[in-house]
Amino acid sequence: MKTPLPSLIPLALAVLIATSGCSRTPAAAGSTPQGSNPEPPPVTETAFPGPLNHAQPKLRTVKLWLGSVELESEVAAREVEILTGMMFRETMGEMEGMIFILPGPPRKASFYMRNTKVKLSCAYINQEGKILEVHDLTPLDETPVESMTDEVKYVLEVPQGWFQRHKIEVGALIRSEKGTLRETFR
Repeated sequence: MKTPLPSLIPLALAVLIATSGCSRTPAAAGSTPQGSNPEPPPVTETAFPGPLNHAQPKLRTVKLWLGSVELESEVAAREVEILTGMMFRETMGEMEGMIFILPGPPRKASFYMRNTKVKLSCAYINQEGKILEVHDLTPLDETPVESMTDEVKYVLEVPQGWFQRHKIEVGALIRSEKGTLRETFR
């Protein structure tokens, strides 16, 4: 079957555009010869994966102690786990939580409740495991709840009111069977 000439024009334009290059910097002396394709520059940014569009499977867990109170906590350490958190989940047991290990050095933190129906409280925690702040979060509210301090390394989410019910206050230390949070999550 013969293709009519007018239908080849878009294909020819696409090939021409795809094969023509443009350079933002002039070639250095002694670099690649004219007409060859230089190596592309190294990629310095990674694609932003964003949160999952469904509940993530249960994550690995760790036992945490806040004073004498034991809590089984899921560990959100990878970027997609941190970004998804409790989104799309329906429940969280009274003695369950989710601890987020924030990448890099301690910093300000900001959490919100997009696609999260479960009523939660969160604690902003420093590198040693000391609770710096506690906040109640409103289900489905996308308004960020920013920390007042820039020393946050971990964030612990638990059922709303959990800290009050178990008399856990700002200044309390969180530990695991491996010791401090810094020792636990090296």
